[in-house]
Amino acid sequence: MTTAAHTDVTASPTAVGSGTAATDKFKNERVWADTPPERVAAIAKDALAALNQVILDHEVTYPEYRVLKQWLIDVGEGGEWPLFLDVFIEHSVEEVLAKSRKGTKGSIEGPYYIPGAPQLPSVATLPMRDEDRKVTPLVFSGQVTDLEGNGLAGAHVEIWHADDDGYYSQFAPHLPEWNLRGDITVDDNGHYEITTIQPAPYQIPTDGPTGAFVAAQAAHPWRPAHLHLIVSAPGKSAVTTQLYFRGGEYVDDDVATATKPELILDPVAGEDGKNHVTYDFVLDPA
Repeated sequence: MTTAAHTDVTASPTAVGSGTAATDKFKNERVWADTPPERVAAIAKDALAALNQVILDHEVTYPEYRVLKQWLIDVGEGGEWPLFLDVFIEHSVEEVLAKSRKGTKGSIEGPYYIPGAPQLPSVATLPMRDEDRKVTPLVFSGQVTDLEGNGLAGAHVEIWHADDDGYYSQFAPHLPEWNLRGDITVDDNGHYEITTIQPAPYQIPTDGPTGAFVAAQAAHPWRPAHLHLIVSAPGKSAVTTQLYFRGGEYVDDDVATATKPELILDPVAGEDGKNHVTYDFVLDPA
């Protein structure tokens, strides 16, 4: 993941490096869903029917079919299935979940979440390098409440985001393990205040098969600047979301199609040289 500015290419992770890390993390989770065979059969039937109809509608040729087969192999060997699915498919799965929620809007988790981030108090600064401190600071504050507006003591605000070059810790070898990651416990009234840095837009990895997929369409591979969050509280449904910045590049043209009007932040430049923004999270009952 790279921005257009001041990237140290000697330390830049490759798509296969990031992809392998994301795939290994996912494989270690060994996820499972209690889906009955009848539902599996119905979904599989419709998915294959839709794909076959696309082939018929566009009269896909054998050379194109062979390219697809090779591309699928390349995605697997490059460990990029988490990247590809999270960028191009997950937003639809999240929309299904959103239908049952009344609280804060969700968005995609993406492939770069790591559990076990450092535990931090309600007023906290994320772990960061000295060079990160040269970037415009962002003070991100708010309250976690229930649907009735009551503050939720004991809530957690997990936050992670890319650095100013578009790299995530634990997926880029030159970054400290927990750089720009934290798990904040709110105060007794549900309030939090997190000091971090203003993130920048970045490209998804382009040197692998996912990048080739984007390039073949003459499309762009950019994601707008954003914060990742998982907000949870006892007895409440956790919300996974991303927050974006009004007026930022690619907010209206996100390669992952993950932005929503309700998730746009309006930071204000303070006299202290920091950008300040407030965002409240409302959690549904579990």
